[in-house]
Amino acid sequence: MTVDIAVDAADPRFAALPGRPGKIIAIHLSYASRADQRGRRPAAPSYFFKPSSSVAASGSTIERPAGTELLAFEGEIALVIGTPARRVALADAWSHVAAVTAANDFGLYDLRANDKGSNVRSKGGDGYTPIGPGLIDARHVDPDSLRVRTWLNGRLVQDDSAAGMIFPLAQLVADLSQHFTLESGDVILTGTPAGSSVAVPGDVVEVEVSVDGGPSSGRLLTTVVQGEAGFDEALGSLPAVDDLQRAEAWGSREAAGLPADGDAARSLSERGTSETKRPDHTNDVSSRFARSTTGDISPELRAKLEAAPTAGLSAQLRKLGHHSCFIDGVSANLEGAKIVGTAKTLRFVPFREDLFATHGGGYNAQKRAFDAVAEGEVIVIEARGDDSTGTLGDILALRARTRGAAGVVTDGGVRDFDAVAEIGLPVFSKGAHPSVLGRRHVPWEHDVTIACGGATVQPGDIIVGDSDGVIVIPPSLAEEVADAALAQEAEDAWIAERVAEGHPVDGLFPMNAEWRARYEAALRQAQGPGAR
Repeated sequence: MTVDIAVDAADPRFAALPGRPGKIIAIHLSYASRADQRGRRPAAPSYFFKPSSSVAASGSTIERPAGTELLAFEGEIALVIGTPARRVALADAWSHVAAVTAANDFGLYDLRANDKGSNVRSKGGDGYTPIGPGLIDARHVDPDSLRVRTWLNGRLVQDDSAAGMIFPLAQLVADLSQHFTLESGDVILTGTPAGSSVAVPGDVVEVEVSVDGGPSSGRLLTTVVQGEAGFDEALGSLPAVDDLQRAEAWGSREAAGLPADGDAARSLSERGTSETKRPDHTNDVSSRFARSTTGDISPELRAKLEAAPTAGLSAQLRKLGHHSCFIDGVSANLEGAKIVGTAKTLRFVPFREDLFATHGGGYNAQKRAFDAVAEGEVIVIEARGDDSTGTLGDILALRARTRGAAGVVTDGGVRDFDAVAEIGLPVFSKGAHPSVLGRRHVPWEHDVTIACGGATVQPGDIIVGDSDGVIVIPPSLAEEVADAALAQEAEDAWIAERVAEGHPVDGLFPMNAEWRARYEAALRQAQGPGAR
């Protein structure tokens, strides 16, 4: 049986290209301006694929799917491969590029978390890769002289040159050729500079690539329209956004209409509303896009957790099959301290001179975490159990205290130990150490899954600590665990009274059937008439 597959060589989507590309390879992060905006700089390029079905021509429209809000544009320089490249040297890599043009690497941030970096759904949609309209001959182009500019509704929002890239254009070609053959017609999307943001229905986005004082690709024009089709929950994961995705999609918390310190957003989330201010041109977003409040603790649950000892809570977790809830090796700086809060995580990596030079100074991840901690949150720090240096000191402790943090848990050391204690911020650590951060650690990232004292901690997990230690409670289990722990505490208190009266513990602790019946009778009597 013969099957004919028709491919229209004159498909208007590929009008700016030699034909339908076999591969479209895109880089995650490549411009210094974008890396500085994101607060992280990669040590090496990383990539993802986009399907050729996502290509669109200049003048096309792109749909924002129903039920989504964060369709972001990214103006980019696109490289079109001429002669195949396989394991080419850096010095020869540019000779394999036939042409350069403009591209717009659209992405739907509502689906980004579900894709975990692959970007299959978040960046693979139909029309999500406009390319064109014209090609620039790469043979006579100095790669560093290339410039990309993007306009949103006629306003210039992105303007950077390839000279501002962390990884030179030729390096991307050489690097990719180490892993697979770059074939004629393949396209490499080389990343976007700072200024990428969200586009909403009615917006017009234009991208142009040019050579300083030389040829231009012309303006690549795309109009955003509102789609009517959404996503079927029976088939796969649904769109979901939080304020981190909003801030990254818009480019900053300010651009997303979020308070710099998160106070207003937190207040709204506690009321269960979606009144968080958005920029004027996004007021068509439905109220069901309220910020995620996963991990928030209600006043009622917080009161229960504060009343329940960690020993009792951990016992109930073990009954539910959770045996890895302990943050081991830490103790409180304040006698009798009790902390209850949701985790805000911070991760340090082992010290390395070049990494500390790029990530240790300035407004690093450590400072950003302490500046952004919300009232009632616990900053949980991964220091790999290394207590031979401080992971915070008095200034950061004061900042956290001023912000209303519930406390700090670190499996490393604390600098200015006595001063931190005087501030009154509960800190659970491995102890005091006088040295500064740069001796052992590089502040790397925050609000990610970490390991602290042998326990996995995710942002939003519930942290409870007292003189017995610190435990991690999955938010979905917190109510059940707290209720069971308090019930057990009441039972233990009754048993303690019987022991004080002179009863032996045999049969009483734990209670046999006879003692259980007596206890339940005492409960009914205490509850009054009608209790069953």
